[in-house]
Amino acid sequence: MKIHLGIKDIEELNNSVVTSGTFDGVHFGHQKILNRLREAADQINGETVVITYWPHPRMVLKPWDPSLKLLSTFPEKATLLEKYGVDHLVKIPFTQEFAQMSSEEYIRVILHERVHTKKLIIGYDHHFGKNREGNFETLLDFAPKYDFEVEEIPRLDIDAIGVSSTKIRRALETGDVKTANEYLGRPYSVSGMVVHGKQLGRTIGYPTANIHIKESYKLIPADGIYAVKVCNKYQKRDGMLNIGHRPTVGGDDKTIEVHIFDFSDDIYDSEISIEFIDLIRKEEKFNSVEALKAQLQQDEIAVKARLAQFSEA
Repeated sequence: MKIHLGIKDIEELNNSVVTSGTFDGVHFGHQKILNRLREAADQINGETVVITYWPHPRMVLKPWDPSLKLLSTFPEKATLLEKYGVDHLVKIPFTQEFAQMSSEEYIRVILHERVHTKKLIIGYDHHFGKNREGNFETLLDFAPKYDFEVEEIPRLDIDAIGVSSTKIRRALETGDVKTANEYLGRPYSVSGMVVHGKQLGRTIGYPTANIHIKESYKLIPADGIYAVKVCNKYQKRDGMLNIGHRPTVGGDDKTIEVHIFDFSDDIYDSEISIEFIDLIRKEEKFNSVEALKAQLQQDEIAVKARLAQFSEA
């Protein structure tokens, strides 16, 4: 897959079959559009093109509202889109100036002059252009003028799946990673750098890797103990992860720390990825460190049992 950083970076494309959107999370609903995109491109010996926007439009249009958390960083989204057969990913910087582009200008400049669209495939509720003025009817009106076809994925097809990025975010915010994973078609994941912590875990038999996630907009699931898979460049291992403030030991800042089973390598300053499999319990405060240790032993049993039931797709 070739990534084009802005419309000026686009080289000549052949028989472009195009879709556009934020594609946060690349969930089942998005995958339905991408599968149709690939199918349509193969029918005309064309190339699949996804136009996406970065930063997320809400971050630009509502900068005073920090509540939006995203399911995927741009590199994560790019990796997923390539997996689903995308030949070209066009990353358009979303700015206040871009937000003022009219729907017809968007069609003329981006879809026609730069991407050379032969067919456009969109979801049923697609809007674009200044104040979201453009829609499916707008595309139908201009398609003959700019020599492309337009196809809308029916509402029934998308609604039947019952998936949206908003639903996935809400599930993760309550710790319901099982539902989120069903909507995504894979485990939800976060990636970060292993940093030095207070090393309290090793004093009770559960040494942990503290994970720093630099992207402040990345959605972190609810506080609690999770069964997870821990991945680096070379291997994937089982682990037990805690998100929270560690109230039993007087913690202040929220931390993300994972205990990797049967593992003792030094992985400081390396990047790891965490795949969330299931929530075991919410974070709670215990009367003593000994009580916490006893609970962690029970958590380990529960985590290993849950991971034994999990099978890779």
